[in-house]
Amino acid sequence: MSWTLSQSFLSYSSPVIKTIEMHTGGEPLRVIISGYPKIHGDTILQKRRYAKNNLDHLRKMLMFEPRGHNDMYGAVLVDTDLPGADIAVLFMHNGGYSTMCGHAIIALGRLVVDKKYVTATEPETEVNIQCPCGLVKTVVEYKDGKSGYVRFHSVPAFLFASNVEIKVKGYGMMTVDISYGGAFYAFISADVLGLDVRRSSTSDLKKTATAVSDAVKEQVKILHPGDDDLSFLYGTILTDGQDNWSADPTANVCVFADAQVDRSPTGSGVTARIALQHAKGFIQIGQKRIFESGVTKSLFSGTAIKQVKCGDFDAVVVEVSGQGHYTGEASFILEEGDIVGEGFLPN
Repeated sequence: MSWTLSQSFLSYSSPVIKTIEMHTGGEPLRVIISGYPKIHGDTILQKRRYAKNNLDHLRKMLMFEPRGHNDMYGAVLVDTDLPGADIAVLFMHNGGYSTMCGHAIIALGRLVVDKKYVTATEPETEVNIQCPCGLVKTVVEYKDGKSGYVRFHSVPAFLFASNVEIKVKGYGMMTVDISYGGAFYAFISADVLGLDVRRSSTSDLKKTATAVSDAVKEQVKILHPGDDDLSFLYGTILTDGQDNWSADPTANVCVFADAQVDRSPTGSGVTARIALQHAKGFIQIGQKRIFESGVTKSLFSGTAIKQVKCGDFDAVVVEVSGQGHYTGEASFILEEGDIVGEGFLPN
């Protein structure tokens, strides 16, 4: 005999939240498509604050164990407030709510087309996605009724600070670059820390990158010229040090939020790294670079396509491309009395 979670003998203390499960380059994306309470606010940044202050129990329920894990990532669609936007999205992870997520944009591009939130056209369909950092113009490959690769144009990306000296616990004085690609990242070559992004253990990379992030947060004041809500360090990206342009892939590993390890090459991180490389003269407008995840070996491409300004900063718009994949669908509840099911992360 079959039964469903909607049967009356179950008593919920949460709504039934339905999701579509995806990944891009190995990095998961849990897209909430129904059951989430309305997220209030006149602007998307106000909606982000509302979710943080009023609905954070649902983030923990969906991102944490037993439904998720320390490295789970999610997205919830919200009402747009920006002319020209087809959809708007808030991103969530183990530590809260991010301002930009490239791997999520790549996956969402496919989902928006496949669920017919926009009218699909061949060979490509344009999708404009409003993120907390701004409008991200996205193009989805579409042929014979099937979506494929996705490329997006970033918000203005810029090198915030170069050759910043910080004191890292356990390592001493280190030099990092800080760059913005929809979120702020610290960049440092793994070899100066005695690591290799392709060969070192993920636990060692995570521990070291977290120490760098902690040092930057304590010692460097980060300011975005547009909005204070964007003025924070999201994570540290350890690189292979190969910043000069080459046809060969360059590898990196991003550790963000609360020591969360990105399985993909990190879309907003690729954006920020291209901005850094362009500002230092390592790459020119129109030169495509391939970026490899040190965790999964998955690939994104990145290209600086034009120069712009962001406040007083010289900036670039970066095109990033990759492909997302579907992994399933799910319905989640919190049964009444299930305290552990509210969400937990092992120490």
